[in-house]
Formats: sequence, structure tokens, C-alpha cells
Amino acid sequence: MNKSDARPIDPKQRIVLLDALRGFALLGIVIANFPEFSLWSFMSEGERLGIAGSGFDRVVNWLIYFLVDGKFYTIFSILFGIGFSIIIERSQSKGANGMLIFYRRMFLLLFIGLFHMFFIWSGDILLLYAVIGMLLPFFSSCSDRALFRWALLFLLLPIGVEILRDIYGAVVPAILYNKWWSVAAANGINEDNFATWLRDAHDYRHMFAFLSQGAVERMWEFVVGSRYFRVLGLFIIGLYIGRSKMLYHLEDYRKLIRKVYVVSALIGIPVSLLYAWSCISSHQFGEVVHSVLYTFSVYPLATAYITGLSLLYLKHGNLSMWTWLAYPGRMALTCYISQSLFGIFIFYGIGLGFGTSVNLFLVTFIALTVFVVEMLLSRLWFRYFRFGPIEWVWRMLTYAKRFPIMLE
Repeated sequence: MNKSDARPIDPKQRIVLLDALRGFALLGIVIANFPEFSLWSFMSEGERLGIAGSGFDRVVNWLIYFLVDGKFYTIFSILFGIGFSIIIERSQSKGANGMLIFYRRMFLLLFIGLFHMFFIWSGDILLLYAVIGMLLPFFSSCSDRALFRWALLFLLLPIGVEILRDIYGAVVPAILYNKWWSVAAANGINEDNFATWLRDAHDYRHMFAFLSQGAVERMWEFVVGSRYFRVLGLFIIGLYIGRSKMLYHLEDYRKLIRKVYVVSALIGIPVSLLYAWSCISSHQFGEVVHSVLYTFSVYPLATAYITGLSLLYLKHGNLSMWTWLAYPGRMALTCYISQSLFGIFIFYGIGLGFGTSVNLFLVTFIALTVFVVEMLLSRLWFRYFRFGPIEWVWRMLTYAKRFPIMLE
């Protein structure tokens, strides 16, 4: 077949579990991100205690660190890696230039991420996904054992980076940190008004000023957290899973999935308890120990989530929960960006302005409500349409052709 035969996967060929896992990841992501949208994350301990009904906030915060923080971004990253492998394989199997299609898709995602980061929410992850995703084809010809070694290397590298920083100092993060506050100061933003700026910003001009410094802050976060190594390692794991066809033949891997689930849960749960305590206590034993706790809590527990849900799907694949989770999962990009729009509308001064006035328990409840609304809207959307709106445009630009969006 020629290049014109290349096209995205048909909705009827989609893997329900894969879409359901994406939906599950979106649930955790909205819970993890809404404390920042609500501006609760920017407030001092004293300011948080001044919010009505904040008595349980410390417990809720600990639970988020224990069960949510890092785990769902890990799942989302692995699923992106699986998606990348499917794109490459389908394009090449149809005789099309798979790499050309893949890189066009990544460049489009890069522009989507840039727009999201600079004009909607500076906590964006899509930009990093696009940049790191462009490296993935270099690993596509590796053996399974080599993929495992590369993934292990990149997932463990942040610990080595923290050790080097502990010895020689954090030079690059310090440069970005200073640049961040320099840009913030140029826009009139300082430590005194940082938490309330977006609450008091009643026009987009002031919101954009915050986004400008927030983009630099995000670059600092990527570097200080060695996020680029982590994402690449997770993408490679996703590449391996996608290439192995595991999701197409889940029953054949039941024993392996069960073993991985048990081991990852036995490691992830107790270490996540320590990780949550380290977060609450402001990394009391230093960044190296915290990085070790992150590595051996976040990745195993995220793996336990994935394998646990896979085992549940094998046993109870007819449950309606899979279909409901799959609805937002089928339009994950649209839902991810929509979560930002919901957060802005609810908490920023340009919207309802509830920021800095809502306790963390209520913030979490609002996040869960937003996800339920996304499920309902996604279900309604797919009664009439084949693809999510952003997914539709992304795919048409990727394949340079028009695809019908309405269901027949």
C-alpha cells in the first residue's frame, strides 16, 4: 500500500482496556493537578489552616502523596509509549512512511503542548512528551532485553543525578530558578502575591503574566526533577508493551501479570507510605533519599494499578465501568486540556474565583466531579462522533487528509 493508505485506528478496532486505563490515568491526573489550580499548593501552612473546613487537609494531602502523586502521570506516560508503538507499527504495516507520520504527529503535539503551556496552564506535560517522544524511534530496533535495560537506566538515572547535585551543587537548576523569579519580578509577581495572583487576575492579561513566569518555572521543574529521564524510561516500557502485543493477548499473560502485580504491590505500598511521609516532612532526609523513595514507590505502585486493573478486566471484562472509563480515555488529549479549562473557570479570578478559599478535601471532591462530568460529556460526544475534537484535528493534520467525524 502507498502513503495514502495510512490512517488512524478505526474506533471499532480500539482496545477497551487501553482506553479504560487512559481514563483511569485522567482521573488521577485531575486529582493531582487541582490542588495547584485551586492555588492551595501555593499557600503557606498558616494560610491553608485559615480556610474553612481545613481540619482534614493534612490527611487528604498525605493520601494524595501516598496513592496519587506521580503514579498516574507514570501510567499516562506508559500509555503514551504504547500509543507511539501502535502508530509506528500500523503506518509501516500499510506501506506508509511510519517515521514521517510519527514525527509529524510529535511536532503537532509539540505545538499543542506549547499552546497549552503558554496560553492555558503552565503545568503542561504534553510539551515534554512531544520532545522526549521524538527519541523513541531510536529504540524501536532494540531487542526486548535491551529495551528493559535502557528503561531501567533512565528510571534510575535521577538518583545518580541527585547524588551528583549533592556533591557538586545544582548549577543548571539554580540558573533556571533565578531566571524564573526574574521573569516573575518583571511581571510584578513575588512571594507575597504568588498564591493570590491568579485569584485576583480578572482579565487574561494578568493571567498571561503568570503563565509567562510559570513556563520558566515548569522548565525548572523538568530539570530539578529529572523528568526527561523518567519520561523516556516510561515511554520505552510502553514501547515494549505495545510491541509485545500483550494487550491483544491479555489472557496469555495472565500468570505473568499476576506475578508482576504481587511484587509491585508488595514493594510499592510500603515504600509509598515512606514517600508520602517524606513529602509531608519536606524531604527531611535530603533529596537523594527522597529520589530513592520516589523511584521505588511511584513506579511499583503505578505498575500495581495497571496490572491490578488488567487482572480485574480479565475476570470481569463485562463490567460497565470499563466502558465508562474508556469514554474519556478515547479522547484523552481533549479531556486533559479540558481539565485545565475547568480549573481556570472554577478557581481563577477570570472565572468564578474560588481559588485560595477551598480546602483540600473539597478541592479533591471538585476534581472527582470534573472527571464525572468529563465521562458524561464523553459518552454523549461518542453517540454522534468518531473522535474527540482535538484528536480529530490532530489526526487529520498527522495524516494530511480529512476523516469524517460524524458517525454514520
